[in-house]
Amino acid sequence: MDEQLQEDWLDTRLREEAPYIDDAGFTAQVVRKMPARRAARLSFRGMILLCLTLLASALTYALSGGGRFVETTFHYVADIPKLIVALPFWITAVVVFGGLAIATLVAAGAALAQTRQLR
Repeated sequence: MDEQLQEDWLDTRLREEAPYIDDAGFTAQVVRKMPARRAARLSFRGMILLCLTLLASALTYALSGGGRFVETTFHYVADIPKLIVALPFWITAVVVFGGLAIATLVAAGAALAQTRQLR
């Protein structure tokens, strides 16, 4: 996607800055002989990375005792504020997942702002 945006930007700049030079139809002839643009397809590399990520996640889950580390981590985080008040498990889960959701939204907003800036 980023490559396409850069190509569009470059194409726009070239059209604006370069005056057309008559070449007696040479450019049109070359363009006609060029092969047709291929349809966009999924990247094989991306599929390999996705499959390896899913495999590694499943393996980690299985080797960690079926995700027991997640519950242990939540209980550990819940025990941190014992000096003030011990938080119940569900409050800890809401805080952790809420923080993750906020971080995800901020990252998505930054990415969207970056793509709008490139246009």
